[in-house]
Amino acid sequence: MQRRISGCLAVIALVVLAMALPARAEVVADRDYVAIVPAQVTDNPAKTEVLEFFSYGCPHCADFDPLVSKWAKGLPSDVVFKRVPISFGRPQWASLARLYYALEASGELAKLDAAIFRALHQENKRLFDDKSIIAWVSAQGIDEAKFTATYNSFGVLSQAKRADQMAHAYKIKGVPALAVDGKYLVSSKELKGYGDLLALTEQVIDKARSEKPKK
Repeated sequence: MQRRISGCLAVIALVVLAMALPARAEVVADRDYVAIVPAQVTDNPAKTEVLEFFSYGCPHCADFDPLVSKWAKGLPSDVVFKRVPISFGRPQWASLARLYYALEASGELAKLDAAIFRALHQENKRLFDDKSIIAWVSAQGIDEAKFTATYNSFGVLSQAKRADQMAHAYKIKGVPALAVDGKYLVSSKELKGYGDLLALTEQVIDKARSEKPKK
């Protein structure tokens, strides 16, 4: 009997505690996110897509990168995370976008991704033109001839151009920026840091997931 009473008291305590905790606030349009109009088509409608618009040349993106990279690894299996390097029409950033896609195509992105941010923002390397980029990549042990061919390839040039087109379609005005499922651009004036941005993005992801057609 004593055990039953103790068990009941424990259950009651948990219920009271749950009632005392503040309910998770629903995200609100134009406060927590901006609707992307028109909504953009994603690569896989069955997945909830999260895009990070960024540039290696952006110091804020450099600060954000370790956090968002770790965060992205913990996303649910039905959420896909992709990065989109953009230029805002700046030739230097356009070259860095090509650097990203060339390394991705050659399978060397994981090796040099963080090193590029470090070279630009800690070591003050001026990787803003084709010659300096190719020389730096070669110094990292990557085959110069193969990388140069990939960097100048039609495929890489097309991807970099497409990234800027996406930035225009998504109405990106600054980086880093996170967009969810082609429908929502995460945005809030109340955010106090990148941790808040990621926490808010999770709520927007939940909203987008809930709007998927039920199987």
